[in-house]
Amino acid sequence: MLAGLTVEQRRLFIRGQVTEHNRQLADTAASAGVVSGRDFAIFQDWGYRGLYAGETARDIAARKRLARGQHILDWMGPEELAANLFRATQTEAKLRREEIDHKADANQAHHDMGAAVRRFIIEQGGTPPEQLPTPTESVQQLHGQEQQRLEHERQPSLFEVDADQGEEP
Repeated sequence: MLAGLTVEQRRLFIRGQVTEHNRQLADTAASAGVVSGRDFAIFQDWGYRGLYAGETARDIAARKRLARGQHILDWMGPEELAANLFRATQTEAKLRREEIDHKADANQAHHDMGAAVRRFIIEQGGTPPEQLPTPTESVQQLHGQEQQRLEHERQPSLFEVDADQGEEP
């Protein structure tokens, strides 16, 4: 499915998947007592710490030199987004499977899953996520460009060549 897409289109697709799975993860984590916005931010940091060798979301944003309010996930390439997608989906599955019902246990599970994803990447000869390059354009910028491209493809040209006449009208 993703094979025919450009790197930018893969980024957009995977970013959408991360958004959706983070919502599902938040719903599942709520069952474990991760209910407030602050609780969820702490919970997310536990996952990032596992995946990024101790870095929190704030640390990742600083390393990427993001301005306040820019979301770190919007400044990741497809490989880094995929690692985060795997972390989120597997943490959500673990919380459900093990019926984790305490916020501290949920935080630990998220950290452990992030660390497991990190170990897998490294064991397979991959690049740890903190060593991957930061794209020069955000997902929002790519989304705008993709919308323009699609709009351009939908608009017929005013100067189409008629194949029978061989020249423009």
